[in-house]
Amino acid sequence: MFTGIIEGLGKVRSLSEGVLTLEVVRGFENDPWKIGESVAINGCCLTVVSATSGLSFDLSPETLARTSLGTLAPGSTVNLERAMRADGRFGGHIVQGHVDATGAVVSITPAENATIFRFQAPAELDRYLIEKGSVTVDGISLTVVNLQDTAFDVWIIPHTLQETNLGERQTGDRINLEFDLIAKYVERMLPA
Repeated sequence: MFTGIIEGLGKVRSLSEGVLTLEVVRGFENDPWKIGESVAINGCCLTVVSATSGLSFDLSPETLARTSLGTLAPGSTVNLERAMRADGRFGGHIVQGHVDATGAVVSITPAENATIFRFQAPAELDRYLIEKGSVTVDGISLTVVNLQDTAFDVWIIPHTLQETNLGERQTGDRINLEFDLIAKYVERMLPA
């Protein structure tokens, strides 16, 4: 389980034959990586398979089909969050690292002491978006505002823009979306 609070950034070294290799560029300086541990890469829970020269992760065809990870290129910046420890602070919201769908950056608008990002979600999943509700975008715990059909805004403060890969995002970029876990369970139980 994750919280959507990004702990560091990585740069893609390579992505080929289902293996993603990263160089960690920020965060985790005094916390060694362990083979088999879970790490959310742009919100997608992956398993560390090598930590000798950078970090390596195996990507299944399912992961490549359902996430934006297949669009990564050498030099791409990714958000990193390790799985939450039982004694850790719960700073964001419940995030599984199970990407529900990909969406797109519709617009990026500077505002006073913030940047407004507008994202497009798939129409078949818009029922999980509610005004002032939680959404995870590329692993970042965010709050939905200005919801209109399948598009929604998030207001990004300067700290979040600097500490995540949002500062490098451009209109049209594909992003990973994970919707609120509680909403999905409630929906599943209601017909019963």
